[in-house]
Amino acid sequence: MNFNIRGENLEVTPALRSYVEKKVAKLEKYFEAGTISDVHVSMQVFNNQQIIEITIPMSQLLLRAEETHTDMYAAIDLVVEKLERQIRKHKTKVNRKFRQSGGVKYMFRNDLPQEPQEDDDDIEIVRTKRFTLKPMDTEEAVLQMDMLGHNFFVFSNAINGETNVVYKRKDGRYGLIEPE
Repeated sequence: MNFNIRGENLEVTPALRSYVEKKVAKLEKYFEAGTISDVHVSMQVFNNQQIIEITIPMSQLLLRAEETHTDMYAAIDLVVEKLERQIRKHKTKVNRKFRQSGGVKYMFRNDLPQEPQEDDDDIEIVRTKRFTLKPMDTEEAVLQMDMLGHNFFVFSNAINGETNVVYKRKDGRYGLIEPE
C-alpha cells in the first residue's frame, strides 16, 4: 500500500505515521492480493478536536471514513473500525445482490465471515421532493441554504448551467459539489 499522510495544524510524527500504517494495513485481509494500492490520510486539529479522514480509492469502489475525537490515536482506531464495517457490509450486499462474474464481488476474499443480515439493509425512500432549479451563483445558493436552515442546497449554476450542490461542513465553512 502507498500511504499519502498529511497533517493540517498538526505535525505527522513517525509514531503517528506507523500507527496509521499498521492499523490500515489490517484492512488488506478483506481483499484479494494487490487490490488496495493507495491510501489517502488527512489528519487535522480543529478546536481541540483531532480529526482523521481516510480515503481508499479502488477500481469500482471508494472507501471513505472520517472520525473526530479528543485523542488522535483513538480517532485512528475508530475510523479503521468504521472502514471495516463499511467493507463487511458492502461485501455482504454485493454477495447477495450481484452474482455475475467480474463485478465488485471479486475484489473481496471469499473466506471471510459476512455481516449478519439486517432488516435495515434495504433502502426505503420515504419522501420525494420536486422543485425547479433556479439559476444562481454559489454565493446566492449559500444564502438560500442558510435562510432555509438546511445543511445543503441544490441549484443550477448560472455561470455554466450545471447542477451543483453547496453544503455546510462540520467546521462551519461551506463546500461545493459540481460534476466533472
